[in-house]
Formats: sequence, structure tokens, C-alpha cells
Amino acid sequence: MKYVLKTSAPQRHSFDLTRELNPQQIAVVEAPPRELLVLAGAGTGKTRTLTYRVARLVAAGCNPERILLCTFTNRAAREMVARVEALLGIDMRRCSAGTFHHIGNRVLRRHGQAIGLSPDFGILDPEDARTLLGSVIAELGIEALSARRFPTPKVLANLISLATGTRQPLEKVVEQHNLKLLDQAGMMAQVARRFAERKRQMNVCDFDDLLSEWLRLLEDPSLRNVGDELRAAYDHVLVDEYQDINAAQGALCDAMAVGHQSLTCVGDDAQSIYSFRGADFTQIAAFRARHPQADLYKLTINYRSSPQILALANRSIAHNRSQYPKELQAVKPAGAVPAVIPLRDVFQQAEFIAQRVLELHHEYDTPLARMAVLYRNHSHSLELQVELTRRQIPFSVRSGLRFFEQAHIKDVCAYLRARQNPQDALSWVRLLRLWPGIGAQTAEQLATLLAAPLSQSTGGSSAQRLAEQAARARGRARDALTRLAELWAILEDPALQSPGDMIRRVVERHYGEYADRNFPNAAARKDDLEQLAGYAARYPAASEFLGELALVQGISAENVLGAEEPDDKLVLSTIHQAKGLEWPICFVLWLAEGRFPMATAMRQPADIEEERRLFYVAVTRAGDELYLSYPVIEETRDGPSHMLRPSKFLLELDTLPAVFDRWQIEEAPADPAPVG
Repeated sequence: MKYVLKTSAPQRHSFDLTRELNPQQIAVVEAPPRELLVLAGAGTGKTRTLTYRVARLVAAGCNPERILLCTFTNRAAREMVARVEALLGIDMRRCSAGTFHHIGNRVLRRHGQAIGLSPDFGILDPEDARTLLGSVIAELGIEALSARRFPTPKVLANLISLATGTRQPLEKVVEQHNLKLLDQAGMMAQVARRFAERKRQMNVCDFDDLLSEWLRLLEDPSLRNVGDELRAAYDHVLVDEYQDINAAQGALCDAMAVGHQSLTCVGDDAQSIYSFRGADFTQIAAFRARHPQADLYKLTINYRSSPQILALANRSIAHNRSQYPKELQAVKPAGAVPAVIPLRDVFQQAEFIAQRVLELHHEYDTPLARMAVLYRNHSHSLELQVELTRRQIPFSVRSGLRFFEQAHIKDVCAYLRARQNPQDALSWVRLLRLWPGIGAQTAEQLATLLAAPLSQSTGGSSAQRLAEQAARARGRARDALTRLAELWAILEDPALQSPGDMIRRVVERHYGEYADRNFPNAAARKDDLEQLAGYAARYPAASEFLGELALVQGISAENVLGAEEPDDKLVLSTIHQAKGLEWPICFVLWLAEGRFPMATAMRQPADIEEERRLFYVAVTRAGDELYLSYPVIEETRDGPSHMLRPSKFLLELDTLPAVFDRWQIEEAPADPAPVG
């Protein structure tokens, strides 16, 4: 008996684009199926445009399952697909839509046997991958061979991932991202090879394998039939956030479009800001070199920002040479002119932002959640977080924990706490566990000895006690305690009183190396610690600094425990975390040369251009009001304060016609004594 199943292939539909889209967007939606690069400026409705292009392809008769839609979050893919279903009234579940990893998983389930993967292969989450890496390191005896500088599994996993995504040798990636570990690169490559072998033996993939093995199916000449079958399954490839893809993802997009040549890539070269994660700017910048027949479309009608904010953004990004030139045009009516505010120092900068936020909140009835403070590095928010806490202005930190709650800040402060109060056993335990060869149980035992009053001990300073314990220890613990005793002798020197200098000694003698081994973002964490040292240098003694720290944390705890957590909070965020978001009012702080752009970015034109793109992203988050501030004076570690130059991104704007107002700050008399 035969049973006929009626096809679910879509019927041709028509809908009125002019009601939903502007002419630029319609041109993209109605473009014929071929290679397209769509340059969608900030706030120009790129997601809506891409969604309607998918709907247009389906409405024209394409079966949804023959569309490949690559996004950077599965949520974005679900929302696009749901919108297409609402527009057309059809089932889109068979559309291959999702992140590259999501799609790669589906591809390998179907075709992975060609490379030795069974359909039921497992996927290692990041924690499982780090555990397996640790097992491989132990199996090969690497830690013993490399003394104390071999990176932790977390750091090594990050470097292997970067190598896979950028399609570069591991040694090259180590040289670019963690030069201090370059002498370990040979052993790291050995671990990476064994790691790959173990994964294959276990029939598992990590997240990076989902892309690299998919790419292997497409590029390996011996698997040509499989690659051809895989490509033939799709008629159209569409890619969102194209400026953020890495080399592996770019190669996948190009390879999947071979044959039908229907490739739509939507992104904004002016918002490519994630090179530290492996994003490859050349993928979008050199698109037409790889696809010379491609059509180029631009979306420049901006629905988010005022004409005054866009005038500033357009002038700034025009200084980049590596770009597709375009100018955003505002739909909104004229608004406030952006303000540039020079301030005496970082503390006045924090006071200004806190006061202005309160004015906007109370006098103009602006909810706190409709305002954001953006910064280049998380450490740039230190003084502001202290000031907001003192004034009891609720805030949330999008870019992670509050500054003083971060692990590396607590780690280094533990040294100062134990130095200030040797009976603080908790601080001893925390800092001891940072040293190789000292486990949790040993740290507890040592902390009990070190925290004991002198009358119950053999006596002597903490440095002497540590030296005595080092003499009794063996192996790595002996080396660690010897070095810690030497560091403690420095910290106990009566000539060393500045808490800022104490922090720097801890970083120089131990924690900097610890960060390199344990944190993928070691450089950023060390920047945080230098910022902490600069802040602590204001206080003449460690006791005063730690007392102020306790006060700030106590006020913060009271705000949380003493009342219901407020829903309305000021947003604090790094600019990287803020991409894709918007607020009516934005503050961008620390716009001083060497801070934004960073000093390390001044070496290469490509790095400066990425920093300028980051500034462009920051200013285009603002809808109605934009405040750009910088401190004029900075206290230094080695002598008197020095003058800071405004960021080159501000100097570039300071031409006619004016695109900002320069505010002059007048200080009313106030009691300079700290709160408390």
C-alpha cells in the first residue's frame, strides 16, 4: 500500500515591504540570490533586514531546509526564524539556523563518520576540556619538565582555541597573545597533539572541533564527495555579525557557498572590535578580494541616535583608512550636542559622573537603567564604583563582578591583610593557595602556624616563620615557600609603607607570573592591579587603605542586605560588553592618551584603527545625550603627578564645524575628608 504525504514546501507568498522597511533595506531584501556584502551601520536595522531577506527567499519558493543561517547566538536565530514564521504563516523548523557551533554539531552528526566520528559522539564543555587537558599534562609529565611557568589547562585551552579559530600554528598564537610563555610553546604543541589524539580515542569533540572538523569535510581532497554532498544540501547561505567572525568561520562561509554562490554577509566593518578573541577583520575588509563579483549594499539610515551624536561618530571613524566609507544619517530630530569634559583627576571624574547621573535621575526623571557608563577597561571604573557606592547610587556591572569583588583583586589584597594583621588566617589561606605545590590542606595547616600569636610559636616575624617552614618542606612546596619568605621580608621592611608599592611588589615578585599561568586575560588583570596600586597609593599606610576598602564593601553589603534589591540601576560596562546595546544617555570615561587608546595600541596602525572602531561603538550606543570625559592629572608611582593628554580620538574631533561642546568644571567648596 502506498501512502502519499503532501509536501510541506512553501507556496509563493507576497508581502508589502514598503510598510516595514526603508529603501536601503528593501534593496537588500530584494537583491537576487548571489554574493552580497551588506554593510549595516550602527542602529540601521540589520537584523530586521536579514530576517526579511530570509522571508523573501522562502516566499519566492525556497524550501526552508535549504537555507543556512549563521548567527552568533542561538537566541538571535530563533527570533529571526520566529519572525519569518509570523510573516509567512509557515513552519520554519527545518531551516538550519543557529550559531556556527550549533550547525557544525548537526553537520558532524550526519557526516562525521567520514572522518572517524560516530553519530553519537560526545561534546566536551569547556570545563571537561580543561580537565582532559590537565590529564594530558600530567600524563606527559610536562609540569615537572617546565618548572613553574607552564600554563594552566584554562590558559592553554584558550590558546589552542585561538590557534584553531585563527588557523595559525600554536607557537604563532602564543607569540601574539602571551609572549612570556613562548619558551613553553614546544611543550604546549606536544600537549595539544596528544589532546587531539585523546579526544579521537574517546569519540568526543570540543567546541572548536565542531568547526575545524566541519571545515575538514569541505577542504580535504580525499573527502571531496562528502564535501560536495554537504554543499549541495543548501541553496543559500546567510551570515549575521560578519565583522566578528574568525578565519575558520570565514572559510566555512566561503566553502559552503561554492556552487550556488548565494552568500549574504551582513556586518559593519566599523564595529569590528574583537581581535583579542580571534575575530579576523580581514574577513569583512577583504571580502571583495575573495569575491570580486559580489554586490555591495550599505545601510546608513540610523534610528537610534540624534544627528549631533552621529556627526561626531562619522567624523571619528572617517580617520580609519581600512574601511568601507559610509556616513550614518539620523531619523531622530536634533538633540543635545555631545559634551567633552576635562576633569582634574580620576576622583573628580567619578564625582562628576555621579552628580550628573543624580541630576538626570531626579531633575529630569530619567530612570537609572536608561543611562550607561562605558569604559575601555574594567579597571577604569574603580574610582567610579567607589563614588557610586558612597552615594548609594545602585548600579550593575555588565562586564563582570564589581571591581573589588574580582578574584585577582581579592588575591592581592589578601597579602596586604595578612601583612597588616598576621593573625588573619583566612587571608593566609587565600594567598598560600596561589603558590604551586601548596594544596588546600597544606595551606590550612600553614595558615594556623602563621596566624598563631608569638607566644605560642617559635617566635620571629612572618618572613622568618615562612623560611622555617620552607626548610622543612620538599619539592615544589619548598621552592614556593622560599620565594614567599623572600617576598614577605620585602613587605615587612619598615621602609615600605605605601600600600600601592606593596601591591606592586606582590605583582612583580609573584602575582604577575601567577596571572600569566592562570588567566587567559592576564594582561587585563595586571592592568587592573596597576590601577588598584595607583588608587591605594593615595593612602599613607596599608591600614588606611584596607579600612577604606572595608567601608566601601560594607556600604555595598548594607545596600543589598538592608533593603530589597532595586530594579532601577545605573549600567556600568566595558565597551566590548556593550556592543549591540543602546541607552538614551551614555558617559564614556578615561578618554586620555595611553588609556583610550591604550598605549600598546600605538605601535601598529591596525591596532589604532581597532581602538578607533571601539570608540565609534561607544559613542553610537547613545541615543540622546553623550558625555566624553578624561582626567587632566594623574598621580604616578615614581614621583610627582603628570599631565595627561586628551585621547587622540578627541583631538581628531576638534575641528570646525564643531561636533561637541567643551564643558568647564567649577568646584564648589566641599569638605575633602573621606566619608565615614
